[in-house]
Amino acid sequence: MKRYRIFISSVQKEFAEERRLLKRYISKNPAYRRFFDTFVFEEDVVAADRRTDEVYLDEIGKCNIYLGLIGTEYGFEDAEGVSPTEREFDEATRFGLTRLVFVLDKDEGRRHPKEAAFLKKISTSLIRAKCSDPAQLLLEIYASLDGMLVEQGAYRMGPFDASPCDGATMADIDEAKVGWFIKRARQERNASLEASMSPNDVLTHLRLVSQGDETPTNAAILLFGRDPQRFHISSEVKCAQWYGTERRKPMLSYQIYRGTLFDMADAAIAFVLSKLDLRVGTRHKGSEAPREYDIPEEVVAEAIINAIAHRDYTSSASVQVELFSDRLVVRNPGRINPAIKKEDLFVEHSSYPNNNLIADQLYQVKYIEKFGTGFTDLVDGCRSAGLPDPVIDDEHSGFALTIWRKRVNAAAETNKKTNKKTNKKTNKKTLGGIADGAFGQIQLTGSSKVVLTAILKTPEISIAKLSQTTKLSVEGVRYQIAKLKSLVGLVHVGPDKGGRWEVTGGR
Repeated sequence: MKRYRIFISSVQKEFAEERRLLKRYISKNPAYRRFFDTFVFEEDVVAADRRTDEVYLDEIGKCNIYLGLIGTEYGFEDAEGVSPTEREFDEATRFGLTRLVFVLDKDEGRRHPKEAAFLKKISTSLIRAKCSDPAQLLLEIYASLDGMLVEQGAYRMGPFDASPCDGATMADIDEAKVGWFIKRARQERNASLEASMSPNDVLTHLRLVSQGDETPTNAAILLFGRDPQRFHISSEVKCAQWYGTERRKPMLSYQIYRGTLFDMADAAIAFVLSKLDLRVGTRHKGSEAPREYDIPEEVVAEAIINAIAHRDYTSSASVQVELFSDRLVVRNPGRINPAIKKEDLFVEHSSYPNNNLIADQLYQVKYIEKFGTGFTDLVDGCRSAGLPDPVIDDEHSGFALTIWRKRVNAAAETNKKTNKKTNKKTNKKTLGGIADGAFGQIQLTGSSKVVLTAILKTPEISIAKLSQTTKLSVEGVRYQIAKLKSLVGLVHVGPDKGGRWEVTGGR
């Protein structure tokens, strides 16, 4: 998809409001933001040791559309008596830019003589649109931009994920990722794909290349690209863990995940699960100890994968995953399909994916279910775990899903007090099996579990080495150790160098 950079030129003071509204509208409009970037001097130039005229003339060379606004004022004049606006027009002409000029003609008799001469100069080389008021001026600009896109064939009737990825070739497709997809799709859905198929054949079979020139589609790059963010910079997932129930720094943890949609989904799900509280029972009922997160694993996966699958990839925003002490919030720059009402998501409903081709491939490897059951499964998972129904916010610039975590209730507190003495007697035996999953009745967060597992594996390990092993900061390790001292009676015996950690049994 070709992008156009627009240089907005006018006397800044006279058209301050129009310049601001024009830039904002283009950046927020779902269609325009796919095609246009804008340069507005007062908003896009940071302080620098350069002359103003050097900056704006240099920027014109980086643009391919000159959009001029002509009013009554001529503006500042340089040593030769020429305004920046006229200099910009001359540079745009020299560079051969597409020039769109709009004249606000509400009081022509008040027009500065030099502005009138400048307008006459413009009129000899191109047609300009006249407008009687600022509202009409903006409407004329939007109509001209639409016409230009139609004329140049930029508007595509097809959806984003089915459109060719501008600048991409088959060399941008990762053969190993395609191979993994073939194997997984055959296992999960008995897909009609052969291991011997070339990436080109696979993408053609999946309808992920454009007809004629075999350019990979946006979906192909997002699913199998070597570097998807090279073409779609906002296709990333930001994950954060906060102290308490509000966004207050410092954060406990923060990660940005990039790569294919599969890579990001796996990484974001792992991030959340590693931070949730985990209860692991004993093995008296089988060979595997039962595990229970305070939000079911399948609910976490469904929330994150849905956000990745159905987001608006033309937006400059990213998927955001935030874990608080009482809830998980997953935000994405997308909206519920207009065919579905918010309340319909909680009952059986038809499937209306925003990105059909992306959803198809996620279905092939069983990351999602295709027929509208994903969200109802998520709701059922919350109810089965005794959690309140999730909360949906689709009123602002995107879609936000809130899932509540389990809270310690009065009965649980009573059980803790009742079992306190028993735990003290059995902690040493129970904790000896922590490394392989037998946590008994002790509740540990993901990070506490990771730190304690590393300590049990290597009792002589230092805090610096723990930081390297667990990928936590040194302060993060110290924080977890402080918790473990209370929870499991963790102590350090001997000198700082040469000593060892021991578990003596805590509360």
